[in-house]
Amino acid sequence: MNRPQKPNRSSAGRGSRQGLLLWGVHPVLAALANPNRTCHRLMATAETVRTHGAELDRLAKTRRLPQPEIMGRQDLDQMLPDGAVHQGIALSADPLPAMDIADLVDLAEGRDNAVIMVLDQVTDPHNVGAVLRSAAAFGAVGLVMQDKNAPDETGTLAKSASGALERLPLVKTVNLARALEELKKAGFWIAGMAGEADKTLAEAKLSGRIALVMGSEGEGLRRLTREHCDYLVKLPQTDLVESLNVSNAAAVALYELNRR
Repeated sequence: MNRPQKPNRSSAGRGSRQGLLLWGVHPVLAALANPNRTCHRLMATAETVRTHGAELDRLAKTRRLPQPEIMGRQDLDQMLPDGAVHQGIALSADPLPAMDIADLVDLAEGRDNAVIMVLDQVTDPHNVGAVLRSAAAFGAVGLVMQDKNAPDETGTLAKSASGALERLPLVKTVNLARALEELKKAGFWIAGMAGEADKTLAEAKLSGRIALVMGSEGEGLRRLTREHCDYLVKLPQTDLVESLNVSNAAAVALYELNRR
């Protein structure tokens, strides 16, 4: 049942990027600690500097950044999107370098068990960020989603991921079906989450290299995505609710796979 080995590198997931603002203690500290993140300007309230001053100094020196610019909370409010929970800190930075499917395959090299999360048209950045956080917590290799019909790398996504955006590779691909085929060639089995599946994820007893594909809440997996899955599996649940939020379902599924 072993699949052939990894595919050739492609340009899937690569594209033009523009600068962004990150906010919140965990996202900003994680970005400052990430050598792959180019950081430009650090802004914080006096209170936040007092609370996290030692760590900010250490990270700023490591990254050769100037000392934090002291700003009022209202100044940060005006700089950031409405409702941004910035916790008194923000960072101007470049988006992370683009990665592709072959990069994830390289990261899985030598691992008997590896999980890659795949999202099919999940458009809410809060959900994507929460899935990133769960994927990082349960040791997934990375997350793949479409270039279109999916959120960009933004401060909102980073805040929802609570630092996981800096720790877990996020690959955006033009063609999700083609990306799944690349993963198959690299030895991954493709398991799609679908409420009407015959077996639960636990009953399927999947092991080895797994790409776990989840669709949007309500719509689920698209037909073409289903056709590229080796298995369709589901989570056990009562009929009291129609479906779980995709980020909640991802956390449960990752926990189940992590028990292997």
